[in-house]
Amino acid sequence: MEETVEDPPTSAVLLDHCHFSQVIFNSVEKFYVPGGDITCYYTLTQHFIPRRKDWIGIFRVGWKTTREYYTFMWVTLPVDLNSKSPKQQEVQFKAYYLPKDDEYYQFCYVDQDGVVRGASIPFQFCPENEEDILVVTTQGEVEEIEQHNEELCRENKQLKDSCVSLQKQNADMQARLQKKQEELETLKSINKKLEQTMKEQKDCWETELLQLKEQNQKMSSENEKMGVRVDQLQAQLSTQEKEIEKLVQGVQDKAEQLEDLKKENGQLFLSLTEQREHRKELERTVEEMKQKETTAAKKEQELTDQNFDLSKRLSENKIIYNVLQKEKERMEEENGLLKMENSTLLSYMGLNYDSLPYQAPASNQGGARPNPGLVYGNPYSGIQESPAPSLLSIKKCPTCKSDFPDDLFDHTLEQHMQPLSLNCPICDKAFPAKEKQIFEDHVLCHTL
Repeated sequence: MEETVEDPPTSAVLLDHCHFSQVIFNSVEKFYVPGGDITCYYTLTQHFIPRRKDWIGIFRVGWKTTREYYTFMWVTLPVDLNSKSPKQQEVQFKAYYLPKDDEYYQFCYVDQDGVVRGASIPFQFCPENEEDILVVTTQGEVEEIEQHNEELCRENKQLKDSCVSLQKQNADMQARLQKKQEELETLKSINKKLEQTMKEQKDCWETELLQLKEQNQKMSSENEKMGVRVDQLQAQLSTQEKEIEKLVQGVQDKAEQLEDLKKENGQLFLSLTEQREHRKELERTVEEMKQKETTAAKKEQELTDQNFDLSKRLSENKIIYNVLQKEKERMEEENGLLKMENSTLLSYMGLNYDSLPYQAPASNQGGARPNPGLVYGNPYSGIQESPAPSLLSIKKCPTCKSDFPDDLFDHTLEQHMQPLSLNCPICDKAFPAKEKQIFEDHVLCHTL
């Protein structure tokens, strides 16, 4: 069984409290040769029951507690633990873990509680007796052996120093551990007392909490009952108050009605005679009203017929106006195009527009006569044409881009802009030419 990293269970129990007779070690040599494995043979008595964490350690003679082991190996449990006969067991220590000095050591069996259950006789780790063996060596081998022995001595001394330091550290750690264990025991006792106190306090709180819950439930049920009863009483009180108010109001109304009836009775008696006289007058008035109503109905029918005729004529005039407006716009566009073409041709021919002979149009006898096809008259009638200006003195309309002479620009533009606005024939309200649809809707509203 190989050594593991886990430390074995130990204790600070002194030798006086150990039982060395429960495990007996057999076939223990007085010395063992260094560099080889050692097999330890032991017997478990019938009164001793081994456990899984039991172990066998090699201790230097003079040890005080089980913490002073040099090395250890876990024991192997017997196959039959219930057998009452002694059980022969063995465990093997590897040479690597064995001591390197020539001090006296012994095997000790330690259970999992850290108590020693058996110890062997002391033994040493030293080479075989040189008196019994004759070794023939050369001078070089002797020097090598001596050098090796010196190295081993130095290593042994270092190990001893290290062991002393470790023993001191172990003692310090044991003292600290003992102190910590005492503190732990104190804390455990305090913790136990606190747990007991907390448990008692918790039980007391739970009892009080149950009592409070029961009282709360009782109070809640009583509160609910009282709330229902209060609601019922409030509803009854409100109903009774409303009934009393109705009765009082009814008595007051009856008294007022009685007084009113007395007054009305007197007034009715006085007015009955007047009504009889008025009745005759009303009958005559009704006859007159019936005659007037018949006359008014006839006039209303005539006005309705006239209104229908006017609406029909207005719709026809509106249609004619729209057709003439479109024709006018088309003619203005053609006139503008012809003027542009005329100017272009004159510029190509190299002629001056002022040198061309101007022929005034023949005027009608008795003055210019308006075009019967235009609704609002010709806006250009009555304007005396002047000689054609030069191409450099022509100005354009800002709306339709038509050409006008510079000297007649202001007067002509004013008359030119008149057709660009639409005037209502009924209320004379003006609308821009681009708001034609709004103008038509406005005129149509007068016919409705």
